[in-house]
Amino acid sequence: MSYVQNTDRDRNEMLEAIGVSSLDELLEPIDESLRVHGLLDLGPPMSEAAVVSRCTELARRNRPAGVAVGFLGGGIYDRFIPAVVRYVLSRSEFYTSYTPYQAEVSQGTLQAIYEYQSMISRLTGMDAANASLYDGATSLAEAMLMACGIKRKGRILVPRALSQRIRMVLESYAAGKRIAVEEVPFSDDGTLDAASLAKRIDQETAAVVLAQPNYFGIIEPAGEIAALVHERGAMLIAYVDPISLGIIAPPGEYDADIVVGEGQQLGNAMNFGGPLLGFMATKKDYIRKCPGRLISATVDRDGRRGYVMTLQTREQHIRREKATSNICTNEGLCAVAAAVYLAALGDTGFRGLALQCAAKSRTLYRMLKETRGCSLAFGENFFQEFVVNITSPLGTFLAEAKSRGILAGIPLGNDFPELGEGALLVAVTERRTRVELERYRDVVRQAGGES
Repeated sequence: MSYVQNTDRDRNEMLEAIGVSSLDELLEPIDESLRVHGLLDLGPPMSEAAVVSRCTELARRNRPAGVAVGFLGGGIYDRFIPAVVRYVLSRSEFYTSYTPYQAEVSQGTLQAIYEYQSMISRLTGMDAANASLYDGATSLAEAMLMACGIKRKGRILVPRALSQRIRMVLESYAAGKRIAVEEVPFSDDGTLDAASLAKRIDQETAAVVLAQPNYFGIIEPAGEIAALVHERGAMLIAYVDPISLGIIAPPGEYDADIVVGEGQQLGNAMNFGGPLLGFMATKKDYIRKCPGRLISATVDRDGRRGYVMTLQTREQHIRREKATSNICTNEGLCAVAAAVYLAALGDTGFRGLALQCAAKSRTLYRMLKETRGCSLAFGENFFQEFVVNITSPLGTFLAEAKSRGILAGIPLGNDFPELGEGALLVAVTERRTRVELERYRDVVRQAGGES
C-alpha cells in the first residue's frame, strides 16, 4: 500500500480485537532467529519525496524478469499483449465483477464469458467449452475426475513428458478419489511410446492424457494415439498449448473427448506465476458432466437475446460429496482477457503468431546446432520449445547467461534425470528478436570454449 493511516489507537484496537496485548505477543509463533531485534537502521527521518526517491533507488538494484530476455516456458510464456486487452480489463464493470448469479444484472459479464466459451470451442474444434477453471493443472485434474465419472473406472495413463508440477496436482486430486495415475514413457524421439501405451491400456483405464505438444515441446502423432485409445475403449484427454492450435490440428479433428490447457498465453501477463487460466472443452455428449458452469444464450419473452448461467448442478453448493465437481467459481477476468486477446488477433493474426513462434524457435535451434557448447536432445519436430543439453556445468552457464540479462531456460535434470544433468528446456516466443537469439547463441558458444 502507498499510504497507511493507522494511528497508535487504531493498532491497539486491532490488537484488542485479535486478543493479544502487544505486537510482540502477536509475533510469538515466529522463531526468535527470524525476528529483528532492536531498531532497523533506517537512517534519519526523511520527507515523503526523499523516501520515494530512496526506495526507487533501492528497487533499481533488482533485475526484474520483465527487463530480461526470457527463454523460459514450460507453461507460462512471455508474450506481447495488445493494449486493447489491458484497456478492457481496466474497466470497472469487468475488474470488480464476481460470480454472475443474477442474470438480470450481469448481462455484460455473462456475454463476455459466452464469447470466451465460443472462441475456445472454435479454437479446439470441440462442441462446447465451460466458463474457465483455475489453471491448466487443475483443469487437467478436473478432466481426469470427469472421465473417471463417465467411464466409472479408476485408472488414468499420463505421459512421462508432462510437467512434474502438473503431475503433482493430478496425484493430489487422484488420492482423494483413489484413482491410479500411471506413467507412459517417451521414446527416443521424445514422443509418447505407442508400444508401451498399447500394453498399459486395460479394461480399468478410464482415459489417456495426451500432451500436445508435450513438455519437451515435441509434437505428438495425435491421430494415431487417439485411434489406439478409442480402440481400447478409453477416453482421450488432450492437454494442449492454445497458441499451437494456430498451426497444429485442433483436438476436435483427432476426436479428443475432453480438451484442457493453460490459457495464460491468451492475453494474460506472467505476473510472478499467476493468476492463470484453465480452459476446458468437450463433446456435446459430456456437457452435463463438465465441471463448473456453462453460460448459454437465450431469448426473453419479448424475443430479445439474453445470457444465462446454465447446467450448473445444485450439488456443487449444497451436497458437495455428490457433486460432479466442487469448483464454484471461474477465472472471470482472465477469461475476459483471453476473449479480448483472441478477438483482437483474429484468425489471420493468431495463425501468424503461431508461425512466428515456430519459425523463431527453429532459427535458434539451427544456430545452436552449429555450436560446440551444446547438443540437441531431439529433432525439429517441435512447436516453440526444445531441449538443449549444455556441455559445460549447467549452473555456471545459467549464471553467466543471467549476468548478460538472459533467462536461458528451465533445468530438466532433477525431474527428468534420463535427459542428463545439462538438459535445459528453451522456449522462443514471438517477442524474441534476431539479436536476442544471437546473444543466446554467443553465451552457448562461450560455454563451449568457442571464440
